Amino acid sequence: MNGGFFVWDKLIEIFTAVPLWELALIFFAKIVEVTMGTLRIILINKGYRKQGVILSFIEIVLWVFVASRVINGITEAPIKGIVYSLGFSAGVYTGSRIESWLAFGRVLVQIITSGSNGDELTNTLRKEGYGVTTINAHGKDDDRLVLMVYTDRKKKAQVIKRIQSIDSKAMIVINDVSTMGGYFSPWRQLVK
Repeated sequence: MNGGFFVWDKLIEIFTAVPLWELALIFFAKIVEVTMGTLRIILINKGYRKQGVILSFIEIVLWVFVASRVINGITEAPIKGIVYSLGFSAGVYTGSRIESWLAFGRVLVQIITSGSNGDELTNTLRKEGYGVTTINAHGKDDDRLVLMVYTDRKKKAQVIKRIQSIDSKAMIVINDVSTMGGYFSPWRQLVK
């Protein structure tokens, strides 16, 4: 019976050894740091090096201060390590959600459709300002048309919705791309 009280007392001691404000500071600072790290990696991979460098500076400054706060006295308060780890996990999630919302970069949307739908899709997308390249193809049973549309990731959902409104059976393949050339409408260049 005494052993049970000892374990319970030890657990209470571990969880109350550090003020709540300090645990919250560690948790939220780690979220911000890892979010910046996640965004930094994505930005650099998408070609936004300057922005990635700025985020890396802020990220490492936060890391130095947060990690030193956790490492100092971790044996007396292991709860700091747990909160630090939880902050890391939450930061990865937060960073990926923010990047998805910001939608950095461009995508290549490839559409495989029938010839008649392909002509309508091509004309519609071109009227809306998208560069469309077409390739004649041969499917298992009939001729097909492959359309390639290069657009910002932010516009991806809009392009897909437009395609599906014309041809709900079209096969759509989307790839992230990091190179640019060819036709990209001038007003889109200004917006990027």
